[in-house]
Amino acid sequence: MRRDVPVPNEGERPTAYADRLGSWYASIVSPKHKKEFGQYLTPGPVADYMAGLFDLRENVVRILDPGAGAGVLTCAVCEHLASKKRTTELHVVAYENDANLAALLEKSLVYLRQRLRLQAISLHIDLKQDDFVLAYADELLQDSTNSPSFFQETGRRQSFDLIISNPPYFKIPKSDPRAKAASTVVHGQPNIYALFMAVGGSLLRPGGQLVFITPRSFASGPYFQLFRERFFNKMRPEAIHVFESRTDAFKRDDILQENIIMKARREEGWTAKSGKTYVSVSSTNGSKDFHRMRERKMRLGSILDMRSFDKVLHIPISDDEERILEALRSWTGRLDSYGLQISTGPVVPFRAVPFLKEGGSVPETHAPLLWMQHVKPMAVEWPLAGQRKPQYFVVADESMKLLVPDKTYVLLRRFSAKEDRRRLVAGPLFKGQLRSPLIGLENHLNYIHRPGGTLNEDEARGLAVLFNSSVLDTYFRTMNGNTQVSATELRSIPLPEWDLIVKIGRNAKSLPDHAESIDSLIGGIARIEPNRASKRPLTSDPNLLQEGSHGSAAIA
Repeated sequence: MRRDVPVPNEGERPTAYADRLGSWYASIVSPKHKKEFGQYLTPGPVADYMAGLFDLRENVVRILDPGAGAGVLTCAVCEHLASKKRTTELHVVAYENDANLAALLEKSLVYLRQRLRLQAISLHIDLKQDDFVLAYADELLQDSTNSPSFFQETGRRQSFDLIISNPPYFKIPKSDPRAKAASTVVHGQPNIYALFMAVGGSLLRPGGQLVFITPRSFASGPYFQLFRERFFNKMRPEAIHVFESRTDAFKRDDILQENIIMKARREEGWTAKSGKTYVSVSSTNGSKDFHRMRERKMRLGSILDMRSFDKVLHIPISDDEERILEALRSWTGRLDSYGLQISTGPVVPFRAVPFLKEGGSVPETHAPLLWMQHVKPMAVEWPLAGQRKPQYFVVADESMKLLVPDKTYVLLRRFSAKEDRRRLVAGPLFKGQLRSPLIGLENHLNYIHRPGGTLNEDEARGLAVLFNSSVLDTYFRTMNGNTQVSATELRSIPLPEWDLIVKIGRNAKSLPDHAESIDSLIGGIARIEPNRASKRPLTSDPNLLQEGSHGSAAIA
């Protein structure tokens, strides 16, 4: 550690000092080091906001800060409690496994203790340089009753009143001891932050509160499904804050991630009364405009349905998003209920290098190879001029398993740029369009198909209209903050009656400009359009879709 470590300024708040220490440390360590430890230290304004979410007023308070960094969160919560003039004794357990950062943490906590002593508040510090997840690995074990055992009492279990955390963020391999310990909570290659949340919940006393700042990826998707089921079974969300900018919250660390802050309370049996329980959902652009925060109260059951299979946490941050989320609950259709499947393109380029070609003869010796770039809103264009990636795929006995037969499909991009206006981009691919009996679909595409048969043109066009609409895109954004558009999430999206989907496709065929007319068409069916103030309920009454004089949809 260098000798020019910052020292406290006279009268400086402990939170401000810890923030300065964190900024200083972030400036002297390499990006590689930050990535290895998943270190993205919390800015002071964010720490103050997080601490302010706690509403505990007790004389003696036990606090846990796993992954404490330079101590800004611990300092913020202790200062917040001190301001209530009720607390007289604080017990802090802080984990930090980076030795150099732990040394700075000790400096900030010692300074915090000195400042609290001036207010007649005693601070007891237990600083641990252990791995937090491994220290409590047994809390994640599953018991014989198949219940979420990481919420069970154990003899060695510490019980905390408050937990505040900005956990590390990185994926760990299946072979990692922490991944093995977490096999009852997440699967695949879990992200370490979810394990911090799971263990943290296990260490709270009944009625205890936690506040975490994390990516919002745990809110949806198959990898976190088991985590959501078990975590939310005992932890009731009370407040959720969204940073609309993906760059501002951790700007000094150059992080591009959609982050949220969540406050939750440990409460047995809350799911039985979720219809009468409310949650605060707020948003700011970043970390410097909390004074312009937009906030709304919502029924918790309307954004987190614990009776559903996926248990997705929707986070609507506007009237429009809330209205669409509530309205689409009346759509009971799903892809599987209509006998459709959604699959991922089978061509993984690095595994199929011998078959990828810049040119070729279709259909004699080659098949068209489609990438994300070939899929536009309501269109599939192949070949593309100026496309740098191979657009032809060798047809041979060895490559047949990687090709799909020429049928009518709906293709969807699996990834989007984080700042794209639309997250969902879909185009119908009609049988015979590419004049090839076989087609290659690259792995960054999803495709909707009918096993043992094929979609007709109206069906494919109707589905593509829906998936390109602002209504479904807005619904998807309330549950997904990632760049990835997973097949599992697409399967869960509600759809209207099948006859109505077909009618949408029939009407869309004669629209002069598909992309620009989609929302008007959906608005005519659903009596709802994004960015309108109307709060009329969404309905899927087929009678609302009328044939106009030119075959377009009339708006009801």
